[in-house]
Amino acid sequence: MVSCRSLASLRSLWCSLLRGPCAGSVLLLLMASNEDQRPEKTEIPDKWKVYLDYNATTPPAEEVVEVVTLALQEAWGNPSSSYSAGCKAKQLIDTAREHIARMVKGKPEDIIFTSGGTEANNMVLCSAVEYFNTSTRKEQSRSLENALPHIITSNVEHDSIALPLKHLQGASKAEITFVPVSTTTGRVEVEDVVAALRPNTCLVSIMLANNETGVIMPVAELAQRLGHISEERKARGLPPILLHTDAAQALGKIGVDVQELGVDYLTIVGHKFYGPRIGALYVHEIGKETPLLPMLYGGGQERNYRPGDSFSLQAAELVSLHCAMYEDQMRSVRDYLEQRLQAVFGNKIRFNSQFPGTDRLPNTCNVSLLTPAVLGREWLSHCDYLLASVGAACHSDRGDSPSHVLLNSGVPPDAARGAIRLSVGRDTSREDVDLIVKDLKKAAKRLEKKEQKS
Repeated sequence: MVSCRSLASLRSLWCSLLRGPCAGSVLLLLMASNEDQRPEKTEIPDKWKVYLDYNATTPPAEEVVEVVTLALQEAWGNPSSSYSAGCKAKQLIDTAREHIARMVKGKPEDIIFTSGGTEANNMVLCSAVEYFNTSTRKEQSRSLENALPHIITSNVEHDSIALPLKHLQGASKAEITFVPVSTTTGRVEVEDVVAALRPNTCLVSIMLANNETGVIMPVAELAQRLGHISEERKARGLPPILLHTDAAQALGKIGVDVQELGVDYLTIVGHKFYGPRIGALYVHEIGKETPLLPMLYGGGQERNYRPGDSFSLQAAELVSLHCAMYEDQMRSVRDYLEQRLQAVFGNKIRFNSQFPGTDRLPNTCNVSLLTPAVLGREWLSHCDYLLASVGAACHSDRGDSPSHVLLNSGVPPDAARGAIRLSVGRDTSREDVDLIVKDLKKAAKRLEKKEQKS
């Protein structure tokens, strides 16, 4: 007979294994031993699951939690005040601004805090429209008399760009051109953007990296071309063309240098690189070289560009210090993930994020199960351990409609419907990969059995 003390010792050993560095191996053994005994999906505790949705959001880093906790306890005051709690708040904000500027290789005075990426993007779009209207009226340019501002973007942008632009277009406040990305490269091509320019073009907004495919756009090359074209336009009395890039997905995964990119505006989102859910906007020589007009009116915070209190983005310092290491780690694990998927599924899957000759984010893998009538969300719903999504969270209300990003990138409709996005993080391990590949294989078998029964 086994004593109670022996049972307690065994239970303690078992729990330590599941919490320790060998947890992945233990879970793999569990899955292997229960392969036939657990044909149906079972409920698994969250602490045993593997999160692969880092393109959607990231958990705050420990250093960030410490700073936020400190701020809530000691720096809760108004940063414009002179008492202790206010001075500490201002010090944290100033330090965060320096960290963000260093992360993107810009200047602290060119950083404006926002509530998030959506506000930052809307701020740029509205500023471009209003500046065009006021500057053309002031200069009384006959060639642009009564012309609406024209903005160019791509057809794979995030909703925080696409939807405001569609609203401006629908309200007859701006003309919008959505340039298609190449179905060969997955990128928006510079020549296609240049071909879309008009005399009334005031802004080009192209994301730095796509959130579903991970494809990196040729923003620096585009900036060079637009710079030369803007110089020529000045002689003809035409407005310069401003360039904005939404760098939400790129920061923390690849190096981002605003000087090398040559952009006028760059959007920053904290929760994409292990920070809190706030954002910031880089504006080149704000108010001098590049216009920025407030969307909100209230207090005098952020030099009157964006009234409202700001908060710290401590996570930016971690990116500045360790970005190259993060990039190498994530690429190694992502490549291993794709190798394992290929080895296990062979021609039964399609990699939607692999475009010949095109760079992409080091952490992103978009893959489809090539089984007729199987949706990506169904594949995920039959997994025990994997936590992932079929694409951008902002599209979650579109049901089973295939992603427009994948369709516009040349992915066949059936494959687009069966797609899932797997995005690894800084701490994702090869053991995690082994676990979720086995999980995906088991889920595919469950779907196959379900299809055979029906």
